[in-house]
Amino acid sequence: MHPPESRRPQPWPIRLAHWANVPLLAILAASGLQILVAYPRMGARGRPFALYPFQDAVPPSWLRLGDWLAGARSWHFAFGWFLALNGFVYVLYLAISGEWRRRLFLPRRDTRDAVATLAYYLRLRPAPVQTGLYNGLQRLAYTVTLLMGALSVLSGLALYKPVQLQWLTALFGGYDPARFVHLLLLALFAFFTVGHVVLVALHPRTFGEMITGGRKPDA
Repeated sequence: MHPPESRRPQPWPIRLAHWANVPLLAILAASGLQILVAYPRMGARGRPFALYPFQDAVPPSWLRLGDWLAGARSWHFAFGWFLALNGFVYVLYLAISGEWRRRLFLPRRDTRDAVATLAYYLRLRPAPVQTGLYNGLQRLAYTVTLLMGALSVLSGLALYKPVQLQWLTALFGGYDPARFVHLLLLALFAFFTVGHVVLVALHPRTFGEMITGGRKPDA
């Protein structure tokens, strides 16, 4: 294995996992919204969560996939396993290749840089000098997204097998809280995607690197 510093900015396993996530997340989001239509409330029947402002709101049909509950569940559960497999392979590659060192957030190394970068985006100070592939704020965002993916899979399993995996469902506080967490994570992924696309539009070079892999540091 070559050390991470001598590799292309985006090795092919990273690019493959990244682009595989695009259709997987789109299918899971659309089928999940179709499942929501069957009971568009958050909370137990007769006791909806008071702080959830979208009770009984039905997502528009153009955002949904599966046509009805059984069809949406088939799409959702089938592609959920592909997402879990893709995430597992990605994490395994990070661990074996050493890529985790330049991609994951390490508090002692990245906290100060993340705060400085956030201050730059808020127009409070000049941009800090970036010495690695990503700045601290990017590493924080990608690490949080990875944790969100793991929580999505776990909360999905709690909903899929609430009796067989009742210990997992209990960790989320029960079936209804697990359902709320699952939907909340979908909303957070949507916000992340919008921000990600905006930043890529502002820095188009990163889009090319995610297709070609980019040039090695010594090229």
